[in-house]
Amino acid sequence: MHSAPPCWPKPVTLSSGRDCLEAYHTWSAEAFVTADIDFLLAHRSEFIDTLLQQLWQQFKLHKTQISLIAVGGYGRGHLHPQSDIDLLFLHETDLNDTEQQAIRNFIQLLWDLRLDVGHSVRTPAQCFEQAAADVTVATSLLEQRLICGDKNLADAFLWQVQRDFPWSSRAFYQAKFNEQQERHQRYHGSAYNLEPNVKSNPGGLRDIQTIGWIAKRHFHTQNDETLVQHGYISAEELLELREYQQLLGRIRFALHLEADKKEDRLLFDYQPGIAARLGYGEPGKRAVEAMMKDYFNAVVGVTELNEMLLQFFEQTILGDASDITRKQLDDNFEAIGSLIAARHDSVFEAPENLLRCMLLVAQNNQIKHLQAHTIRLLRNARRVLRQPLNSLPACRKLFMQLISHPRGCGDAFRLMHKHQLLAHYLPQWQQIVGQMQFDLFHAYTVDEHTFRLVRNLYRYSEPEYQQEFPLCAEIVATMDKPELLYLAGIFHDIAKGRGGDHSELGEVDALNFSQQHNLDDHDGELIAWLVRHHLIMSVTAQKRDIHDPEVVRLFAETVGSPRHLDYLYCLTVADIRATNSSLWNNWKATLLENLYQATKQFLAQSKPSAATEMRQRIHQHQAHAMGLLLSLGFDAQPVNELWSRFTADYFLRHQPEQIAWHSQYILAAESDDQLPIILVGDENNQGTTELFVYHLEHENLFAAVAAVLDSQALSIHDAQILATRDGYVMDTFVVLQDDGEPLTDVRRIESLKQQLHDVLRQRQPAPGAQRRLPRQLRSFNVPTKVEFVSERNPRRTAFELTALDRPGLVAHVAKVLQALDLNILTAKITTVGEQAEDLFTVTTRRNEALNDEQKRNLRQQIIAALDN
Repeated sequence: MHSAPPCWPKPVTLSSGRDCLEAYHTWSAEAFVTADIDFLLAHRSEFIDTLLQQLWQQFKLHKTQISLIAVGGYGRGHLHPQSDIDLLFLHETDLNDTEQQAIRNFIQLLWDLRLDVGHSVRTPAQCFEQAAADVTVATSLLEQRLICGDKNLADAFLWQVQRDFPWSSRAFYQAKFNEQQERHQRYHGSAYNLEPNVKSNPGGLRDIQTIGWIAKRHFHTQNDETLVQHGYISAEELLELREYQQLLGRIRFALHLEADKKEDRLLFDYQPGIAARLGYGEPGKRAVEAMMKDYFNAVVGVTELNEMLLQFFEQTILGDASDITRKQLDDNFEAIGSLIAARHDSVFEAPENLLRCMLLVAQNNQIKHLQAHTIRLLRNARRVLRQPLNSLPACRKLFMQLISHPRGCGDAFRLMHKHQLLAHYLPQWQQIVGQMQFDLFHAYTVDEHTFRLVRNLYRYSEPEYQQEFPLCAEIVATMDKPELLYLAGIFHDIAKGRGGDHSELGEVDALNFSQQHNLDDHDGELIAWLVRHHLIMSVTAQKRDIHDPEVVRLFAETVGSPRHLDYLYCLTVADIRATNSSLWNNWKATLLENLYQATKQFLAQSKPSAATEMRQRIHQHQAHAMGLLLSLGFDAQPVNELWSRFTADYFLRHQPEQIAWHSQYILAAESDDQLPIILVGDENNQGTTELFVYHLEHENLFAAVAAVLDSQALSIHDAQILATRDGYVMDTFVVLQDDGEPLTDVRRIESLKQQLHDVLRQRQPAPGAQRRLPRQLRSFNVPTKVEFVSERNPRRTAFELTALDRPGLVAHVAKVLQALDLNILTAKITTVGEQAEDLFTVTTRRNEALNDEQKRNLRQQIIAALDN
C-alpha cells in the first residue's frame, strides 16, 4: 500500500513548498501503479486548490473583493503532473497598489515553486471582450470553477457566461471544428506517427475535449450525460469514449512522470519507461509495441466517435440541410451531398451491405464520408459480427468487384481502413491494426503503412499525381490487371509480428486468399511472388553494385519476366514512400529506375555473356561522351590519350555526361600543381550532389574526404574509388544533406571545395570533431556487426557493416581502414531507420584480398571503434 499524500505546510515558504511538491510527486508516482486515473487527476487538482487557498490567506487576498477562478483544464478539476495551471483573478472595481502587489507576490511564489502557471487579471467586461475576440479564451471560460475569493462575483460571472456567451452555438461549433482540422493538418492528418502527441494528435485527448466543449456551449451543461439524454450518444458509446479517455489519460500521466517536465509527445526516450509504469512488463521493445498497439486502437476509436458526434452537432447546430442534394443509390443507400447514408436502420443486418456500401462509394465519385447515423449503424453491425466477412460468398464477390473497380482503392478503400472493415474482412489484417515497430525506419503502424502503400499505388492512375512518378504511371496504364498490384500491396506486410519471415508467411496468406476468391492460378502466383519478393528490388538497388552486369543478371533471373518486373517496380516505389516520408529521395528513385531499365534491357535481349555486355556498355558510354566533348571543341586525340590511362571500371560505372564533365576539367589542368581537381554538381541529373576528386595517388584520400564531408553535415550515399593506370585517383561520391536534399547553396559548395582543397594539399589537417548523436538515436542499441560477403573479384574483399547510424559513421570506418593500411574501393551506404547497413569493398596496399587473420583483425577494430 502506498503512503499517504503530503499536506501543505503552514505557512508555505519557497523551501517547504518545494519539499512538499517533491513529496507529492513521489506519492503520485507510487499511487499511479494501482490508483484510478480520474482519482489521481482530481486529487492533484484538489492538492493545488489547497495550496492556492492557503496562499490566498497568506497574502491577505481574502480581504479583497477578488475571485480566484480556475479555467481551462484546471477548471475541469483534472490536472496532470506537469500541466498548466490557468488562473483568472476576477475583480469588479479597479485594484489598488496593495492588491496588485499581493497578486504579483502570489504568482511569483507559484513560479518560484516551479509550477507552470498562466494567469490573467480582468474584470467581467474585459473577459467578455477578450472572449469575443479569441475562441481559445472563450473556450477556457466554459470550464471555470471558483477556488476562493468573492463567491457572489464568481456566481454572477458564471451566470453571465452561460446567459451571454459571446459566441453563438453556430459560430462556436464552426470555430472549434476549424481549429480541429488545422490541428490535424499540423500532424499530417494521421494519428499513426512514431512519436505521437497524446494530447494534440488526431484521435488524442484534445479531440475528446472538443466534443465536450461544443456540448457545453450548446446544451449549457457541465456533464457528458447530457449528450445521452439528448440522444446524441448512446450510453455504450459514452462508456467507450470514457475508456479511451482513461487509457490516453494514463499514458499522458505516465509520460509526465517519466519526462519530469511538460511533455505531451510520446518520444522514443520515454516509451520504454512509460510501458513499464503502465504494467506492460519489463522495459523493452515488446512492452513498447504492446502499449502502442493499445494506444493506436484507442486513437482509432476516438477518431470515429469524434467524426460521428461532430456530424450530429453540425446537423443540429448548423441546421437547414434543404439545399443539399439527395440521390437514391439503391434500396438501401442514398447520397446526401458528399455523404453516403443508410435508408433504413436494418440495412447492415445483411453483412454483405457493409461491402456494398463501399462499392457504392467507389461508383459515385462525389461521396467522401459516411453519414453520422450510418457510422453508428456500421459500428453496431461490426460489434455483432461473429465471423470474418470473407467467409461469406456474397462478400467475397463484392470485395473483388471493389478492388477491380477503377476507383475502388481511392475513397472506398480509405473508408474501409478508417472504419475497420478491412480488419473485419481479412482476419490477418486484424492482427496488424495498431501494430508498430519500435524503430526509426517504420514511421507508421503496419496497417497504416499498408494503407498508404495502396494509396500510393492508386495515385499512379490519378491524373493529378501522375507527374510525380511518370514511369510508374506509364507502367500501370498498360497493366491488364492493376488489382493484382493492389492485392500484393495489401498482403506484402500482413504477416508482420507473427514470428518467422513475414514475406514467406504472407506468400502463403496471398495464395490462400487467391484460392478462396477464385483467382486464376497465374494471377494468384503473381500476387504470392510479389509478396515473397517485395524487398528484393530495394535491397539490390541500395546495397548491391547495379553497374555490375552480374548483379543485374542474378536479379533478372529472380524476376523472370518483364510482367513481374513491372509489378515489382511499382510496388517497391510505393512501399519505400509509404514507410517513412523522409526515406524517399531522388537518389533512391534513380537507383531503382536504373535497376529497372537495366533489368528490362537484359530480359528483352538474348542473354549475352557478362563480359560481352560489359564491353558493349563501355563502348556506348565512350561514344556518347566523345560526342559531348567534340561538341565542346575538344579534339579526339587528347581525349583518347587521356582515356587510355583510365580503367574499364571507370567507363562502366559512370554515365556519358559524367565522363565528359570529368574529362574536360582533367584535360584543362596543365600540371600536377593544379591538383586536386574538385568538382561538385549533378551532371547525371539524378537530383543528388556528386563530388568528384581527381588527385595524385594519396594514401588516405577517402578518410580525409569522409572527415570533411562529415564536418559539413553531408552524408555519403555511394562512393567509387578508382585509380588510373599511372598513379592518379578518381573518386566519385554521391552526397546529400541531412534532410535528403542535394547541396545547391553556392556558398556552401565553395566552402566545401575550399576545405577539401586545403585538406588534400595538407595545408590543414582533416577535421576530427564528432557531431552529436541525434536525440532519437540515443534510444536505440544496434550491436555493430561485420559480415564478409562473396566478391566476384578474387583480389578484393567485401564486407557488410551493420551499426547504429550515427553522424560520421563512414568517416569512423575510413579511419580504421587507414590505420590498418587498407585501400577502400567502393562504399554503398544504406540507412534503415536507426540502423546503417553499409557495404564496403577493400584491398591491401598490394591490391590483394584480405586473408583470414586480416579479416579477424578488421572486424575487431571496427567493432571496438564504433561500440566505444
